[in-house]
Amino acid sequence: MQLLIIDDSETSRLLLETVLRGEGFKDLAGASSWAQALDMLLALPDDKLPDVLLMDLEMPGINGIEATKLFKSAPRFADIPVIMITASDRLEDLEEAFRAGAGDFITKPVHRVELRARVGSALRLKLEMDSRKAREHELERMTRELETLSSQDGLTGVANRRQFDKVLEQEWQRCARDSMPLTLLMIDIDFFKRYNDALGHIEGDKCLKKVAQAIQTAFRRPGDFLARYGGEEFAALLPDTSPEGGLKVAQSIRQELLDLALPHPDSSVSDLVTVSMGKATLVPRPDGDSSVLVAASDESLYQAKEAGRDRICCFSHKNAD
Repeated sequence: MQLLIIDDSETSRLLLETVLRGEGFKDLAGASSWAQALDMLLALPDDKLPDVLLMDLEMPGINGIEATKLFKSAPRFADIPVIMITASDRLEDLEEAFRAGAGDFITKPVHRVELRARVGSALRLKLEMDSRKAREHELERMTRELETLSSQDGLTGVANRRQFDKVLEQEWQRCARDSMPLTLLMIDIDFFKRYNDALGHIEGDKCLKKVAQAIQTAFRRPGDFLARYGGEEFAALLPDTSPEGGLKVAQSIRQELLDLALPHPDSSVSDLVTVSMGKATLVPRPDGDSSVLVAASDESLYQAKEAGRDRICCFSHKNAD
């Protein structure tokens, strides 16, 4: 709909429609009251709303000024221009109409040239507003895409190191505030360089993707977070997870990889792709440093590698599980 004409006088509505159609405007509709117009508007989808409203100032019940206030107070209609049609020459009426949200006015009797010019101007304004809004939405979409790309590892699709650092700090502060344990698993694919050397980097990339998927499959809570920490190393952050709970997730990861049964052509510990894991659990302090958790988990990962790989080592004790 291009235009919606709201006037309690059928004669006035028909006159406006006749003049506007003669001037090349199309898709016109009319309503005899604000209540009828509102029913029409509410029944329309957003992409079928009128581009301009022509509103009579003097109408029984809710007059044009009150109707414009109601119309402009609804976010769905706020950007639609309103042209007030009035037989009044009182300056106060015009000022009140503009305060209500009207963008222009036409005095009765309506002149064809003036009507065409003012309606055409309102339509151009609406087109410009729609174009600006579309550009803003596109900019917002592109910004969200860039934010996602900047926080995501391009190969595996999980978070990257930059996003890990950000989420770690957020979860550290949240767990500190609620006195909840925070568990971190540092996960390293065993003998990954040999895998690459034997099968090539394309197969190595496939391996990284499959391992990332297997780790995520083992997660138990929506808040569990995985990032590619670097190279063949992943970091799994498990908020509100006890040492026992973290160990169960680590064991589930090993089981998922066992079920995946991805052959490794040159591993010293298995015929399949395996991982070494270092687990650490701390209850953060608000004034503490989250790097302590990373260092503890990293030390446990080192112990797992030194102990022969394909195992889990925990910060809370020195035994391999």
